[in-house]
Amino acid sequence: MIQLARLPKLVATDLDGTVVRSDESVSPRTMSALKRLAASGVILVGATGRGPRLLDMCRNDVPSADFLVLGQGAFVYECRYDDTVVQLADRSVDGEILHEALRLIEAEVGPVRALAEPADPDRPLTGDPMPDWPWPAVRLETAPRDVAFTGPMVKGYFVSDHHTGPELLVAAQDVIDEDLVTVTESGVGMLEVCPVGVTKAAGIQVVLDKFGIDWSDVLVFGDATNDLSMMRAAGHSVAMPNGHPWVQAAASEIAPAGNNDDGVAQYVEALLELP
Repeated sequence: MIQLARLPKLVATDLDGTVVRSDESVSPRTMSALKRLAASGVILVGATGRGPRLLDMCRNDVPSADFLVLGQGAFVYECRYDDTVVQLADRSVDGEILHEALRLIEAEVGPVRALAEPADPDRPLTGDPMPDWPWPAVRLETAPRDVAFTGPMVKGYFVSDHHTGPELLVAAQDVIDEDLVTVTESGVGMLEVCPVGVTKAAGIQVVLDKFGIDWSDVLVFGDATNDLSMMRAAGHSVAMPNGHPWVQAAASEIAPAGNNDDGVAQYVEALLELP
């Protein structure tokens, strides 16, 4: 039994671990439920840590989305009109700032492996060797850090062989000034270091401002710690049962099933049956 009494004006959903299954696909049932939701007049937003070079993949995963928030909130795209995409926000951070954050974090926790994601999509993600990189579709290139961390960046990825992603996040929050960068973690064991003020909530705010919608009229779905900003801001939030305990604790309720069993679709189907 869902806890909402009416349809929200805007629904934002995370992708990986929420609507995207472990085999990196989105089920026909979830596709159909989201399509029906968008057709009902609810504004649908996909919010993900994926960078702008994966825009086409995101559109394929949630083709009914009116807007996509990428790069943890740094990039916002309106994609409501067939193949037309309009960029509404574009935030980057200088590579040297990421390099400074890396130095501070390594001084706290010891050596980590680090990659830089350039804002220029023609430049590959570059940095230390990353043997357990979870996204084979994204090309990596090994290079010295003083080469990798140069120019405008989407974000940096830092991985420790001795600390989990959430442990790195806590350590980074202890030593990183909020005026330098914003740190988060997306559930795959990596610390992600983003431009100042970049969060999923900040990206969604761009859409809310466009339509004059208040957060009290927003429903969000999420599973990982990078979803916490939007979970805490939304009027109603639903955590996945496969999600991080911090996310479940912050949520209004838990989805009826996990990402591999159409939990979001089940919730949305029930939502659409409200009088």
